[in-house]
Amino acid sequence: MPKNKGKGGKNNRRGKKEDGENKRELIFKEDGQEYAQVVKMLGNGRLEAKCLDGETRLAQIRGQMRKKVWIVVGDIILLSLRDFQDDRADVIHKYTADEARNLKTYGELKDFTLVENAEAGSEEEEEGIEFEEADIDDICEY
Repeated sequence: MPKNKGKGGKNNRRGKKEDGENKRELIFKEDGQEYAQVVKMLGNGRLEAKCLDGETRLAQIRGQMRKKVWIVVGDIILLSLRDFQDDRADVIHKYTADEARNLKTYGELKDFTLVENAEAGSEEEEEGIEFEEADIDDICEY
């Protein structure tokens, strides 16, 4: 049986970052495209995104990105708007945190607030359950 040389297989690729991923060109929006932030993941390759123009759209992750690019709540993405459906769009690119910062310095992302912080505040308000303290004698009466 041949010995493994340690140069191939899935364990060799795991944990390594490819050089192309770190040094990719920044993609700006064109006509029919819009910057957005992920508000909610819906499953089945769909998500709800808050666009820069103020509208909330239902977006579908394109097939080339599925299972290769992981999108989570709060990510900045580039949407391709549909001509025939204004409330739906397609995700065509996901920006890393560094790329999003660069877009903000170039003035492309104007007044984009983080959705994560707003959602965390609303969840804390819902969890306001109060319990009364009781003596052990009141609970266990024989």
